[in-house]
Amino acid sequence: MATRTVYPGAEEFLPARPGPRNLRTAIKTCQGCDLYLDATQAVFGEGPRDAPLVLVGEQPGDVEDRDGRPFTGPAGRVLDRALEDAGLDREQLYLTNAVKHFRFEHRGKRRIHQRPTLRQTTACRPWLSAELDLVEPDGVVLLGALAGQSLLGADYRVGDHRGRIFDLPGSTAWALATVHPSAALRAEDRDAVYAGLVEDLRLAAARLA
Repeated sequence: MATRTVYPGAEEFLPARPGPRNLRTAIKTCQGCDLYLDATQAVFGEGPRDAPLVLVGEQPGDVEDRDGRPFTGPAGRVLDRALEDAGLDREQLYLTNAVKHFRFEHRGKRRIHQRPTLRQTTACRPWLSAELDLVEPDGVVLLGALAGQSLLGADYRVGDHRGRIFDLPGSTAWALATVHPSAALRAEDRDAVYAGLVEDLRLAAARLA
């Protein structure tokens, strides 16, 4: 009978001194779940250490997996446009993902996104916690269901929280929930989904102001 590999979670891979350089170096060695086996690299967050707002996505996509940076693919371009329309400057924000490795399946030569499991998301949570502790933002925008589930638990639903500011448990930061920008690429009513994303981001901008 085959023995299933048990992965330890990311906790043991975190550096003793969790500064930005140490975190970026340490995450390259993370084997906290099985996603490291197929992904090109771990994709850590980026942005100013004193950013007032952290945007948390779900996981790197195909482009981000190759680039090693968050939100550089098609969804990232949607997010860039939405941030501009909402009056937010990406360069002043910290962008990251709940899961740091790309989960996918091969279809011919293409790598198709697959949703990380709850086990994988939970295993990766220490990296996101370390980033939030490092940046200490005023607010956190949760982009999509997986981002919310990482910080609020498996029962989280975007629709239950969207459109309002609420306290982020275990943190002094407030949080705001919205859809992932990729939803504006997949939905039939793309314009309406995009408009809703911009409206939510404007709420975050207003709270910062």
